[in-house]
Order: sequence, then structure tokens, then C-alpha cells
Amino acid sequence: MLTGKQKRFLRAKAHHLRPIFQVGKDGVNENMITQINEALEKRELIKISILQNCLEDKDEVANDLVNGTDAELVQIIGNNVILYKESMENKQIQLP
Repeated sequence: MLTGKQKRFLRAKAHHLRPIFQVGKDGVNENMITQINEALEKRELIKISILQNCLEDKDEVANDLVNGTDAELVQIIGNNVILYKESMENKQIQLP
């Protein structure tokens, strides 16, 4: 689990990131989970955009993403979800 200080640190780092995935009307599926897992392994911190036509609630989408990827939810801001997962091989972010 992330502490408040760590979440603040990650939010600051994620501020300038662009969303690299979009969740649309189909919601979260297995293929998307696989791709997000690969991206988390490479980058550790990613932003995912939830489109207007997504039928699920953004909290539900965030929950599905966290459960599917075993990542930590850093923040839901507007229609963006920020996820963090420590990389096994490409560790770049040193948490405070």
C-alpha cells in the first residue's frame, strides 16, 4: 500500500504524463489488462483516460484496472486514472 506522501509524490510525477490508454464503451477487457500490465512494467506510472461513451462508472473502471493489473491506484482525476506498479526489471521511480 502507498502512503499519502508516496501518492503525493506520484501525483506530481504523473501530472505531465499523457494518457496512453483509453477506456471506451466496451469497458475493461482482458486484452487491455495485458497491454496495461506490459506498459506498467516498462513505465511504472501511467495515466489512463476514460472516454465519455464508457458505460461504466469511473470508480468501477479504476477498480477493474487495479484488480486486473495488481497495480496501486494513485488518483482518479476528472476522467483520468493514474496507476502505479513497481517494475521488476526497469525500476526507475524511487518512492520517498
